[in-house]
Amino acid sequence: MTLIAMLGLPWALAGFCHVFIDPDAPYARAGLAAGFWVVLFVFMLALIELKGRLRLPRGSWWGVGAMMLGSWALALASGVLDKLSLMQEYLGRSDKFIDALAYHSLLVASAVGVSLVWGFCLALAMRRWSRLERGINGVLSLIQTIPSLALFGLLLAPLAWLADRFDWLAAIGVQGIGAAPALIALVGYSLLPMTRNTFVALADVDPGVIESARGMGMSPRQVFLQVRLPLALPVLIEGVRITSVQAIGLAAVAALIGAGGLGTFVFQGLGQAAMDLVLLGALPIIVMAVVVDGLLTALAGALRQGARDD
Repeated sequence: MTLIAMLGLPWALAGFCHVFIDPDAPYARAGLAAGFWVVLFVFMLALIELKGRLRLPRGSWWGVGAMMLGSWALALASGVLDKLSLMQEYLGRSDKFIDALAYHSLLVASAVGVSLVWGFCLALAMRRWSRLERGINGVLSLIQTIPSLALFGLLLAPLAWLADRFDWLAAIGVQGIGAAPALIALVGYSLLPMTRNTFVALADVDPGVIESARGMGMSPRQVFLQVRLPLALPVLIEGVRITSVQAIGLAAVAALIGAGGLGTFVFQGLGQAAMDLVLLGALPIIVMAVVVDGLLTALAGALRQGARDD
């Protein structure tokens, strides 16, 4: 019953718009009031409860999610929801929205990719020289305590000075505002979970397995690449998941320093007291975070299951 209600929700909205909005009033629109969000929240809680009780195979719930997204996508593509004020905001800014979504995704992917490389290198350094562990964790933890807006602000002056002093930095886009401070701040916030999870993942591999690999004549390089790293991947993926979800949210705040992305719509809407414009930026961020979280959780689970089977 809950699944049917979730599948029918966009079509119920379409029916409401058809019945209550005068087709002869071209500027009339329907807003999503608090009741809609309460109903959606209750249905989502019901689905979560059902997932915990029914214990269906993992693939079944991916199918349920695909059906719900497909129902919404079909309703949106058919135009039956065009009278919603949220859709009117999108239709008036569709080109900017697509550019913002692509830019937001690129900024997050760049931050996660850079932090993955640096976090892996720092974790290896901590394993090689144990005295570095306390210092590295201390510095990365300190960065985490700085509020995001404060960190963005702290980066403005030094980056502007560097761009003014070195022409090649300005030529590649480094300046006091924009993508450069946003990327640096996102990488800084991402390094702690990435480094810590990588370090724990590599350290928690069963010593007996490592000894068995050495007993088979494997070199240290082979032990690391063929035994330790594959067994550590599930926990390492958890670090990527935490980092990615965190970066998706923080990238919205970066719009305040001219970095662009979906946060632009959020802050424009707040400035104009236009909640539909706020939702135009906030809802894709939420969906993106949920999808990335689900995909990486499923990947980590599959890797764990594969390790057990082996």
